[in-house]
Amino acid sequence: MKKAAILVAGGKGTRMGGPVSKQYLPIAGKPILMHTLEVFSKAEPEIELILVLPEMDFGLWQELVEKHHFSIAHHIVAGGNSRFQSVKNGLKAVSFNSGLVAIHDGVRPFVKESVIQDSFQEAARNGSAIAVVSLKDSIRKLTDNGKSFYQERQYFRLVQTPQTFQLEKIRKAFETTELPQFTDDATVYEHQGWQVSLIPGNPENIKITTPEDMDYAEFLASKK
Repeated sequence: MKKAAILVAGGKGTRMGGPVSKQYLPIAGKPILMHTLEVFSKAEPEIELILVLPEMDFGLWQELVEKHHFSIAHHIVAGGNSRFQSVKNGLKAVSFNSGLVAIHDGVRPFVKESVIQDSFQEAARNGSAIAVVSLKDSIRKLTDNGKSFYQERQYFRLVQTPQTFQLEKIRKAFETTELPQFTDDATVYEHQGWQVSLIPGNPENIKITTPEDMDYAEFLASKK
């Protein structure tokens, strides 16, 4: 099967608090997005890589590519006004009509190659593969009247990316009207009445969002 990956980095990263969006900040001397592109290229050398960016950042990204002599082949696609629209634009840009596509947050550069490979294998078998990890902390459910109740954590999972799908099915899913409950690609897929398949993710696969995340990212990069 042909394989593609859509790396979504269409946001402005305002929670980082700096003048440059988080996806372009350096870890171990290279922009975050380059690390993410590299791990997908290593995991699946023949993969088609699509990078979704704000259109106004195309020039900045080209400058970074030249500065770092970045040679991994990828296509750039303009993001939309929401993550849903950005993913939809990325799906349209996939050059083939039958195969598999992984959708991944561009600011999750520490996903393991094995997780990417497992996601494609599971999606080929069952239509989808959503990377998740178990909870370590106790959790409580809050109610509208200010009370809280214990929940058994073994029944819950933290959702990561990649979220990998058979291309025809996820394209059909994204033909629907965008809804507030679409917090990720799995919820769009489920809206069609299809059950998602879960696979183990890796705990280091953090979504870099805050300055504290950058400190941890530098630590993870130093371990590699």
